[in-house]
Amino acid sequence: MHELSICMSLLEQVDAIARERGAGKVTRIELKVGPLSGIEIDLLRNAYPLAAADTIAADAELVIESSDVVVRCSQCGTESDAKPNRLICASCGDYRTSVVSGEELILQRVELDDLS
Repeated sequence: MHELSICMSLLEQVDAIARERGAGKVTRIELKVGPLSGIEIDLLRNAYPLAAADTIAADAELVIESSDVVVRCSQCGTESDAKPNRLICASCGDYRTSVVSGEELILQRVELDDLS
């Protein structure tokens, strides 16, 4: 389950952000995960409490937004939505496309509390 190691790396990044800003606690973490990222969102949600235990983000709410798959056609230049298992151009039907989005794991937002 590589989702646990992903959570641990994410929490290192969140901890660095919190320390840089002098926060005492992380209250919310927002992620954007693409369907082609290789990450199982349910497994990520299950791994998070294990990785977050005894950290500055132990009680933080984890919010995960799924992104759409978007491809760019090398033949007609159109960008269009695609299905993860069917990366074809919606305009001309060509299979020679490149992924514009859908492979990402993005830390979008971290909400902090200074506990002052």
